[in-house]
Amino acid sequence: MRLHLKIILAILLTIPISGISQLRKYSNEFLNIGAGARGLGMGSAQIASAKDATASYWNPAGLTGIKEYPNVGLMHAEYFGGIAKYDYLSGAMPIQDNKRALGISILRFAVDDIPNTLFLVEPDGRVNYDNIQTFSTADYAFLLSFAQKLKETETQSMSFGLNAKVIYRKVGKFASAWGFGLDAGLQMHGEKWHAGIVARDVTTTFNAWSFSFTEKEKEILYLTKNEIPVKSTELTAPRIVIGGGYDFRLGKSVTLMAEVNADVTFDGQRNTVLSGSTISVDPRIGLEASINDVFFIRAGINNFQKSFQDGDTLNQKKVWIYQPSAGAGFKIKNVMIDYAFTNLANQNNPLYTHIFSLRFNIAGRKESE
Repeated sequence: MRLHLKIILAILLTIPISGISQLRKYSNEFLNIGAGARGLGMGSAQIASAKDATASYWNPAGLTGIKEYPNVGLMHAEYFGGIAKYDYLSGAMPIQDNKRALGISILRFAVDDIPNTLFLVEPDGRVNYDNIQTFSTADYAFLLSFAQKLKETETQSMSFGLNAKVIYRKVGKFASAWGFGLDAGLQMHGEKWHAGIVARDVTTTFNAWSFSFTEKEKEILYLTKNEIPVKSTELTAPRIVIGGGYDFRLGKSVTLMAEVNADVTFDGQRNTVLSGSTISVDPRIGLEASINDVFFIRAGINNFQKSFQDGDTLNQKKVWIYQPSAGAGFKIKNVMIDYAFTNLANQNNPLYTHIFSLRFNIAGRKESE
């Protein structure tokens, strides 16, 4: 089963490399996984509320929420029984009297030990399993972030942020790609409300692929009627994510923050709640209860889709499915430990994943609010 999963994942990861120059509906999807157990536990609804080092990923404008000392975020997650591994590291620091901030982030999504079956069959027709070799496929993204406060009063603030993204993707020794893109975001806060907007891949992110096959590998691909890819460029269309949140006081020591995001894409019809021939909208909903600003409980729902109902062998009835998540966090002085429990598939066909992340200030001062 693990062998089949690895082959399937390898195929999915290499699908985009066979074109010439195309606008892909699902391009650089590893950049849409998320960052930090807090955000993933809240159903990825973070555009309006992210204000630590993970804001580099969600909304770079939120980096101005870091006060006085540099902030660091770490996350590791494994999917599909440990076959796929996802790592995230971010760091950000305030500058110019906390009016600006700089950040850097690194993301890696990889599948290792994928079987290469090109030479499985000998020229005489014999199957020789000793000829199977393995390779890895890995996607990397490097984010350089800048944030600037545009307005700040006692009750309101507004910030602007930019991301410059450098992307490197590698499929064994067969293919590699370099890419570049830009994100831009705004974030606003009132006494109890939060709002944000991010334009991702605002300049249309590209990946320029190059390939390297030996003559023997090309011969096998030709004989097995597989396309031999050439140099190509893969394009990622811009998208806009809009978010709003509100803080509810439930008692002297309990605060509930609710946030709703809408992921708006412009690359054709998708299987989302609102789906048009050009524009599609995918909602995300997240909640976070804070107890004395020390202990946190989170929940979220996202990835709403219509799917054929389980047990319907005629494929005639469709039902709404979604991706639920839950999580918790604990703050000890300047250290924040977060946990998320999420279902990567949907509520009917679970693929559960446990995610842990760590956030901390480099100096020994408690995170500013």
